[in-house]
Amino acid sequence: MTLGRRVTCVDGSPEIFPVSCVVQNKTVLFRTAEYATKLFTMVMNAHVVFEADDHNVSEGWSVIVKGMAQVLNTTAEIEEAQRAQLLPWTAGLKPRYVRVFPSAVTGRRFRFGSEPDAD
Repeated sequence: MTLGRRVTCVDGSPEIFPVSCVVQNKTVLFRTAEYATKLFTMVMNAHVVFEADDHNVSEGWSVIVKGMAQVLNTTAEIEEAQRAQLLPWTAGLKPRYVRVFPSAVTGRRFRFGSEPDAD
């Protein structure tokens, strides 16, 4: 499981939502509550940007996924998503699964180190 951020634009204003997520079948999968704002915003605008970062002691990386979000509704879609064993980041019921189908993926990896001299 990874922590990421889902970004969308509603009524001309950007909205960002932290989510726990996994990659499944070359898509990003996350869960949400039935009446959550992030679910409502996807009905208004399915175009999303998804961002996730991670690091270890020597390096870090950041990945940006642009694509379309789809709320999963069929039994087959939900059963496939459940096989990912994605746990919610926060307590509470998160029965709805959302899948982001990428149209573009970019990222960068960087090594940690000392700041160079200004001279």
